[in-house]
Amino acid sequence: MKKYNVCLVGATGLVGQTFLQVLGEFDFPIENLKLLASSRSAGKVIPFKGEDLVVEELGLDSFDGYDLAFFGAGGAMSKKYGPVARNKGLIVIDNSSAWREDGEVGLVVPEVNIEDVKLNRLIANPNCSTIQSVIPLAALMKKYTLKSVNYTTYQAVSGSGAQGPADLEQTLAGEAPAFYPHNISQTCIPHIDTFTDSGYTKEEMKMANETRKILHLPDLPVSATCVRVPIVNAHAVSMRVELEEAFELEDVVELLTAQEGVVLVDDPNNNLYPTATMANGNDAVYVGRIRRDLSAPNSLLLYCVADNIRKGAASNAVQIALKMAAQDLI
Repeated sequence: MKKYNVCLVGATGLVGQTFLQVLGEFDFPIENLKLLASSRSAGKVIPFKGEDLVVEELGLDSFDGYDLAFFGAGGAMSKKYGPVARNKGLIVIDNSSAWREDGEVGLVVPEVNIEDVKLNRLIANPNCSTIQSVIPLAALMKKYTLKSVNYTTYQAVSGSGAQGPADLEQTLAGEAPAFYPHNISQTCIPHIDTFTDSGYTKEEMKMANETRKILHLPDLPVSATCVRVPIVNAHAVSMRVELEEAFELEDVVELLTAQEGVVLVDDPNNNLYPTATMANGNDAVYVGRIRRDLSAPNSLLLYCVADNIRKGAASNAVQIALKMAAQDLI
């Protein structure tokens, strides 16, 4: 396979470090790897596959001579430097929310809509909870028509960046919270991102808007309640999916079993169902608790868990790049 000159923006952060881990584990075909970050982190040395790499300060000339850039440094950096890299001919895969709702930018989960990478050389990675939710939805769409979707998320503190686990540790030690508005070690917090005038948070609106965009269903009714929970890593989503057609549970299980990226874990009588400990450190979406919704006909309930830093961020981006490389699109 052809090898590529790759830039990693935000190399010293939590997501950036996971990018490095995933690139190594997936044996991504790298010729040269450049690590980029802000001036505060420039000069740090980070090992990668037996070599010590020096972090460079991100600038307008950082991308010359490179083929591909992964961005994991937040929306401001992506807005400023993403178009710079793209205009220099690179494929840009951005993990921030900066471009997700741009109609000219593909919002891609490789198991679901890899064809959307062709919309723009700048590609957006979806919200972590959205990624793990649309994969089982895509499986259902192979036989059924979606009528509506409702999510309730249980999102780990690592989804807040390094401040989240630090606040959990601090409050577990009996100290006052420094980041979350309440003591995360003692409660779940139904508040992720800021509240909008509608009463929904931005995180909840992201899930609704991104689901519609990824699935190419602009009119699909979607709602969400997003909750922060005192778990270090791996998000869970309880999903209520209303279908247009009648369904058999056996057919639903068959569709999910065959879906790329899904691991079915659904034997509750033997205490087998998706858990954060199962998903942590892995790249699959674990799906279980599959059952009929007793409140409405043609309605289905299921529960999915995934590692929000890997599949919800770094691994999804690297998987996009691998599929593009296989199609000679980089």
